[in-house]
Amino acid sequence: MKYDNFNTFNVRTDNGIAWVTFDFPPVNVQGQQMLADLNSLAMRLERDRETKVVVFQSANPEIWVCHYDTELLKDMSDEAVSREEVQLLDLQAVCERISKVPQATIAKLEGFARGGGHELALALDMRFAARGKYKFMQMEVGMGILPCGGGASRMARQTGLGRALEIILSARDFDADEAEALGTINKALDPDEIGDYVEALARRIATFPAESINACKQAVYESIDRPINEALKAEAYWLYQATSKTPALKRFTIADEQGLEHDIENQRNWNELVMKVQEIQ
Repeated sequence: MKYDNFNTFNVRTDNGIAWVTFDFPPVNVQGQQMLADLNSLAMRLERDRETKVVVFQSANPEIWVCHYDTELLKDMSDEAVSREEVQLLDLQAVCERISKVPQATIAKLEGFARGGGHELALALDMRFAARGKYKFMQMEVGMGILPCGGGASRMARQTGLGRALEIILSARDFDADEAEALGTINKALDPDEIGDYVEALARRIATFPAESINACKQAVYESIDRPINEALKAEAYWLYQATSKTPALKRFTIADEQGLEHDIENQRNWNELVMKVQEIQ
């Protein structure tokens, strides 16, 4: 799969990982060009079975992705529409498409991510932020609107209602440690640690079967809004999708025949053993 001809970022692939680096001077603003690039990227990722992990980072030392382009909002209608008439906005549609790609997606946040930039980060599967460099904000209430790239809905799923409303209605900057405490990111890391941490995580995930990664991801996403009985059925559905397309049954057969789970040393060293199992194809 070729990942070229983008205007707002470049893509490098390496051993099952796509490194997407935003590079759209001066501030990585999130306008139509970036949305078009992200939509094109998602289309390619949907067809790519070699790439297993996508890491989104920035070439700008201060900004990951800037807010949504004000040029795109100034011509909005001042007439309210009904629920029946309303359609998804471009930013919502693109973020939703990115969120559903079969790969594991990671935001490596080493700069500001405000407004739509933060909403794009929320649409990814995991987020890691650098202390002293990362700040996020949803400033929309102060502009007279609301987060409209999934920020309101995804924020509540990440943090809970009260914290989501604090973030959205305060319209202030939050740093990496606050973000970790609130639940908008997975982990806050020192600037000299984040690169190694994210790369090690991406490389570990990229050793696992692509179909299993996708099945795990889709099952987790489906479970969020469903009653427990429906969520459990979704888990079972995705289990069968995985076992029909991965070496899972072969691996379990060998493990059973060799009695691997009965060995105390294996139980002590599962962190390494799970990697050795990848040799069974």
